[in-house]
Amino acid sequence: MNRFWTYIRYSLVSKLVIIVGLAVVLSMAAWAWVNISNLKAQNMKTLTASTDRLSNSIKLGTQYAMMLNSRDDINQIINNIASQPGIENIRIYNKDGQIKFTNHRDEVDRVVDIQAVACDICHKLDPAPPDRLPLEERVRYFDSGNGTRFMGIVQPITNEAGCASGDCHFHPEHQKILGTLDVVVSLAESDRQVLKMEKRGIKMTLFTILAISVVLFMSVFFFVKKPIARLVEGTRQIARGHYDVRIKTGRDYEIDQLGRAIEQMGHRIGQNQAELQKQKDEYQDLFDKAPCMIAVQDKDYRLIRYNKGFRDRFDPRPGSLCYQAYKGRDEKCGDCPMDKTFRDGRSHYGEAEGVGKDGEPTHWIFITAPVRDDQGRITAAMEMSIDITRRKRLERDLQRSEEKYHAIFNNISNPVFVVNQADFKILDCNVKAVEIYGAMKGALLGYDFSAFFRAEDRLALQELVRTRREISKVKHLDARGRTMAVDMWVSPSEYSGKSVFLITINDITQRLEAEQHLIHASKMATLGEMSTGIAHELNQPLSVIKSSSSFCLKKMRQAADIPAQTLVRLMEKIDANVDRAEKIILHMRQFARKSKIRLVPVQINEVLQRTFEMFNQQLRIHGIEVAWEKNGDLPRILADPDRLEQVFINLIMNARDAIEAKWERHDQVPGQGDRISIRTRVGSAGRLGAEDPGHLVIEVEDTGTGFEKGVADRLFEPFFTTKEVGKGTGLGLSISYGIIKDCGGSIRAENAEDGGALFVIRFPVPEADERIIYTGAAGQEVSSQAFESPGERGDNGTA
Repeated sequence: MNRFWTYIRYSLVSKLVIIVGLAVVLSMAAWAWVNISNLKAQNMKTLTASTDRLSNSIKLGTQYAMMLNSRDDINQIINNIASQPGIENIRIYNKDGQIKFTNHRDEVDRVVDIQAVACDICHKLDPAPPDRLPLEERVRYFDSGNGTRFMGIVQPITNEAGCASGDCHFHPEHQKILGTLDVVVSLAESDRQVLKMEKRGIKMTLFTILAISVVLFMSVFFFVKKPIARLVEGTRQIARGHYDVRIKTGRDYEIDQLGRAIEQMGHRIGQNQAELQKQKDEYQDLFDKAPCMIAVQDKDYRLIRYNKGFRDRFDPRPGSLCYQAYKGRDEKCGDCPMDKTFRDGRSHYGEAEGVGKDGEPTHWIFITAPVRDDQGRITAAMEMSIDITRRKRLERDLQRSEEKYHAIFNNISNPVFVVNQADFKILDCNVKAVEIYGAMKGALLGYDFSAFFRAEDRLALQELVRTRREISKVKHLDARGRTMAVDMWVSPSEYSGKSVFLITINDITQRLEAEQHLIHASKMATLGEMSTGIAHELNQPLSVIKSSSSFCLKKMRQAADIPAQTLVRLMEKIDANVDRAEKIILHMRQFARKSKIRLVPVQINEVLQRTFEMFNQQLRIHGIEVAWEKNGDLPRILADPDRLEQVFINLIMNARDAIEAKWERHDQVPGQGDRISIRTRVGSAGRLGAEDPGHLVIEVEDTGTGFEKGVADRLFEPFFTTKEVGKGTGLGLSISYGIIKDCGGSIRAENAEDGGALFVIRFPVPEADERIIYTGAAGQEVSSQAFESPGERGDNGTA
């Protein structure tokens, strides 16, 4: 019995038979119920209609008798019709529910319940009940108590208004309803027919169910059960790993297609299984070879799985507690990220340190992730870590390097600024910058570096900062408004991911002031050396004035007449020589005063001529010839004429001293062909120079002693001199070198071919439309007004 129920429970055939049988039973039952209901409804409709027609016939027969009040005729009509089969009662009620006529004599004058016989439909509308009512409102059904059902139909019997006043009519005109006719018929025969139809339908349903069940069982058994059994067996073979199994279920119908589909599925499963195994091996290989450390832990913090990177770093064992494997601890970490992941199911990341397999400190960054089962419950957590031990060491080294850099940066003796290339904002500065510029570091950070420049020079100097590496003698305004002269060294660099300039500042204010004093002292020394020549230069015009004035006084004392022509000529000589003496004195005053450097267009031949005028007579007396080779079409250069004059004076005096030294050394007599040659040209730099039309060249050559090899590079060093002790300061050529550099030129020395010295000076020739600029020692160009010597105020040369 148990096997039977087990078969019924798990058998597809039984389930299909039961399901289909239930469906058939329900379908047939529904079909039978609908048919029987329809038959019942049709039967009742027919019966109701025939009863209604009968009721109308009785009404018509009794209505005329009631109007005549012919009771015998009414009773006869009722009794005759009530004798027909199936008619149970025919009654006529008055408005009070009293039976006035009936086919049962014992019911006459009995009062009935108006609601029970459906009379209250009209009485509710009293005093004006309707003449006609729908059939469904006049029909009622009731049971006799012994199982027989009855149907009653009531309808009013109305009075005829047209003849109510005649002699033929018994009732008054205002009485519209003469009575209510109630016809009751038995439904026993109708119910017997319906019951018979119900039994026939049930039998037909049961037979149909049985026939269908048998056909369904056989069909399912042969066409479903057996093929499904083969499908099940084939599927089991696939489940065992036999992916090439053949399933024979028949042919040319759906289950065969299903079998082929399962075969194809088995084949695909085999391919997918092989691919899955390959991917599994690849993933396992990736898991082990991942460039990070991966470990999976359960809720008890025990290691379930880990990759090779983790194993090589920490040497764990399966089942080890994570805090033991990572950090060698005996208890869980206080702020455990895995604990947070188990609680909130989210990833957490951070940085940690522990001890590696080699016993050395190990640093790593990690991120955790929950591992969930099929129900979404967290069963484990995975932690992926990247070893940053080397980075930590590099960070420590970098930190030490930065500390060292900051120490060096802040201990540099010159101010250093880190300036953003984009907007010239100061990003950093050292301690010396705070000290020199007189502002707190917080105030300097973010300050516009170009604000240190004078407003009229900012654009030009910004361009120089972008394009030059060295800028000399720039005027700066510190935070206190003090003006100072500085040299700047610019170096492009990177700072915090930004392109910056590292600008080193050298305050040269005191140095320039010292240079001014040295230049002035050199001028005074030069004037001292020139004093003999100057006295002679002044003595000549004074002699002319003396002789002319003496001649005039002599004639006046003798009371002799002086011809007007002679007097005019004498006065002109006196006036010309006074002008000459005044010019010499004015020239000396201009040469001796302190002046600030200003670059203006200069005609170099004019400067050389003024210089020569101071030495012309002196050189002539000493027997030294001056040979000129001047280019009369020289372009103007940008220079300071007063300071260039000092340079040329130094060169001519050095040439004179060298020739006189040669005379003393070789006991020669002056005036035997010794000379000083002065040449000016454009486009050539002399013997050693190449053609260069962009430069103007001045050469000063003498026939003196010259200088030894290796001395040429030292001639321009401060305090270096080739003269005897007491005859030279060693500042003349050094100062001359600085003046020429400040004017954008260059100077070099070499031995001349005839044994003397040759000094070659070169200046760049500006373009025709070029504005007045200053070219410093490194070739930078800015407005000349930016390079006035610091501390100079006004034209009197006082500081």
